[in-house]
Amino acid sequence: MSRVTLRTIENAPEAARPFLENALKGSGFIPNLLGLLANAPAALETYVTVSALNGKASLTLAEREVVQLIAATTHGCSFCVAGHTAVARNKAKLPAEVVDALRVRDELPDARYEVLAQFTRDVIATRGAVSDESYAAFLEAGFSEAQALEVILGVSLATLCNFANSFNGTELNPELQAYRWDASSS
Repeated sequence: MSRVTLRTIENAPEAARPFLENALKGSGFIPNLLGLLANAPAALETYVTVSALNGKASLTLAEREVVQLIAATTHGCSFCVAGHTAVARNKAKLPAEVVDALRVRDELPDARYEVLAQFTRDVIATRGAVSDESYAAFLEAGFSEAQALEVILGVSLATLCNFANSFNGTELNPELQAYRWDASSS
């Protein structure tokens, strides 16, 4: 049950309405995360803006989804795991075995994705103070200095969403039910 009202286009603050309208046009529904963030238009605008900037990163969509799923599972955000599972499978076309391993917090069957996942875990666990060894492994896997910062960008985006959803207990939209995730089962 939500702690905070999930806003709709009709009852959202005026400054939040254009963002909700764009979400509805883009996906055919308003994700409950956006309905939650609409209570604070600045939070919703931050999410939309940082999402767009993250989309310009040199990390591929698949790599960005690895970062998002690592953050969501680490932070225990069921809503974000479901949402990013949908994106990872349907838009990023990540192999099912990679997505499944991400969801259960297992080692990834792809070495490059595993290095990215471990670097992301290290960024979260150390609040950015990753070891020289972790950073060297990241670079040796073919990632760049810029991409290390893009991982931090992705974690910052995830943190807003993960923490807002955890605070609120945001329920899944029906459109995301097929991707349901429970932290206790992984």
